[in-house]
Amino acid sequence: MTMRNNLRRIRPWELALAAAVMALPLIPTARPIEGFAFVRAAHADEKKLDTSRLVSVGGDITEIVYALGEESRLIARDTTSMYPEAALKLPNVGYMRALSPEGILAMNPTAIIAVEGSGPQEALTVLKNASVPFETVPSAFTRDGIIAKIDRVGTLLGVPDKAKALEEKVAADLDAAIADAEKRPEAERKRVLFILSAQNGRIMASGTGTAADGIVKLAGAINAVGAFPGYKPLTDEAIIEAKPDIILMMNRGDGAGTKNEDLLAQPAIALTPAGEKKAIIRMDGVYLLGFGPRTAAAARELNTAIYGG
Repeated sequence: MTMRNNLRRIRPWELALAAAVMALPLIPTARPIEGFAFVRAAHADEKKLDTSRLVSVGGDITEIVYALGEESRLIARDTTSMYPEAALKLPNVGYMRALSPEGILAMNPTAIIAVEGSGPQEALTVLKNASVPFETVPSAFTRDGIIAKIDRVGTLLGVPDKAKALEEKVAADLDAAIADAEKRPEAERKRVLFILSAQNGRIMASGTGTAADGIVKLAGAINAVGAFPGYKPLTDEAIIEAKPDIILMMNRGDGAGTKNEDLLAQPAIALTPAGEKKAIIRMDGVYLLGFGPRTAAAARELNTAIYGG
């Protein structure tokens, strides 16, 4: 199951992606979205935005705009917006957690749509006081969270019918993926340790309330370290006690000392079931953790990588 490493150098966008994962808001993955049936009615009363010159902040937001067929509105995107490939041709206004108001306003936008967790707060205050509509889209790492996100973006763009069609398509895809994953008995489900980074032997792993925790659950597996929220460095004892069957990482080049052989050489990792079997899965970070229109496909691919197809 061990996948071959890509030994190229880490590119700037790959470092930004790791930072973006750390910065994502921590939201309980099991939290239901209350009153979702009333979302459309509430949004209908909002003043229509002029989104003819739109800046999108957040890879999931940008992907949804494209999935709705409204990409002609986009004039710029943030560093985490790397899919679809066409988005890379847009001007880059910087990392979602380190936005520069001057750089964004220089694009002369009519509106800015940003995913929850964008910042810093000082930059958001400047942008909101600049008479340019600034809208934040909540993010929850669940099936319902994805649907609500699509609904919100569609409402802001003034294309509710397109949003409804996309929601139905994505919901059906997610429901099928979830149903397939849930067929596996609890006793047969594998324990997955998501490692964000392993620099200098320091293992930074995902607890609960993260995109990594959400996708592991959607794929029908168990988060091996679900006792704490967010990302946290693990001691050797914690790694051994977690007993992961699988180690999951983002495939972002990792030319800085986290090759598979380096990871497996760490004593604590070597003593786990994953280490003994050299069971390491690497997937594209934007695809794996985006929680957008492609998440059902990512969950299926992860399920297959974990259990075999």
